[in-house]
This record gives sequence, structure tokens and C-alpha cells, in this order.
Amino acid sequence: MSYEIKNVWSLLLRLFHWSLVLSIIALVVTGFYINTPWTNTTLHGSASWPMADMKYYHFLAGYVFAAAIMIRLFLYIFGNRHERIWDILPFTSRNIKSLVTTLGYYSYVSDKHDTRLGHNVLAGLTYVVTVIAAIFILMSGFYMLYPEGSFWQGFGNTIFGSLQQARFIHHLLMWYFILFAFAHVYMVIWNDLKSPEGLVSSMFNGKKFTHKDA
Repeated sequence: MSYEIKNVWSLLLRLFHWSLVLSIIALVVTGFYINTPWTNTTLHGSASWPMADMKYYHFLAGYVFAAAIMIRLFLYIFGNRHERIWDILPFTSRNIKSLVTTLGYYSYVSDKHDTRLGHNVLAGLTYVVTVIAAIFILMSGFYMLYPEGSFWQGFGNTIFGSLQQARFIHHLLMWYFILFAFAHVYMVIWNDLKSPEGLVSSMFNGKKFTHKDA
């Protein structure tokens, strides 16, 4: 069986992906420390202040996370045909068929695989939900970062009601991203083993393998 290599993911999308990965790791580690410090907030006999350092790294990673989400929103509209949002919305017969096929494939009901080069519709919709969750976790984060700013105070009170409620939603959404990360890694490896099309390597070089008749 012969294969050919096709360009799928742009450099900008790959930059988004790895910026998101690294920022999520940094945000989770520092977030856990901020919520439940495992050291004293000041270290005895030194000028070190771990809590301040952790908050600084958390805020820095938050800005990287925000930039990554802005890149993805841009690509949903102006990316290549595999990156645009209408390629994965189940509003066309092609996309509805992709969704049904993928559900059958993932549940082992059928061996038929959606051979599209971009995201299948199920994965694409999951990523859209994740981007929406990212927007809410960013809004709650900036509200907590700038609680006395007139814009964020009014905006935060309208959306979340109070700082405590925003903090709770922020923490809850962090667990969504943790679970999403584990599920995402599992599904990517599962797909790469079951349908070797270069899914993992495509996030490094932007290329996938496909049958010449696909």
C-alpha cells in the first residue's frame, strides 16, 4: 500500500498547540501551589518568597495561555481549510457523516475510519468546547488578577458574581483541563497506533501520511 505526505497543520497552529501544552503544565503546577502551598510562604533564613514567585510564574503562563487561545481563535477564521471552524461543525452532510463514523470507530462498533486530513468532527467539537472553557478560565483569572480595575470589577461581577465564585470556577475548570490533557494524550496515542497516519509527528512537522487514493 502506497502513501503520500501532505501538509496539514500550519506553523501557527503548531505554535498554538505547544504554547498551550507548556502553559497548562506551568499553570497547573503553580496553581496547585497557590491553592495549597507545600512550603512556607517565606523561607527561613533567606529573602526567598516562594508564593510570590509562584504567582509571578502563574501570571506569566496565563498570558502565554491567553496568547495561544487568541491564535486558535484567529485560525478558526483565517487558518487553512483544515484549521477553520466550519471544517468541524456538524452542519453539513460530510461533517455529520464524520461524526457518526468516528463515534462508531471509537466505540469499536465499526472499523470504518474517517480519513479526512484535519480533525474529525468529534475531536474538533471537543477542542471547541475546550477553547470556550479556556475563555472562561481566562476571564476568571484576569478578574482575580485585577479585582480593583474598573473594567474587570464590573465584568467579573456580571459574569461570576463575586471573587470567591470566580475562584471556585477557575479551580473547577483547571480540573477540566487536567482531565482533558490525559484523555487527549490517550486518544492521540490510540489513534496513532490504530491508524498510523503520523498524528503525533504532525504536531512537530505539520505533515500527515495518507493513502494515495484518499
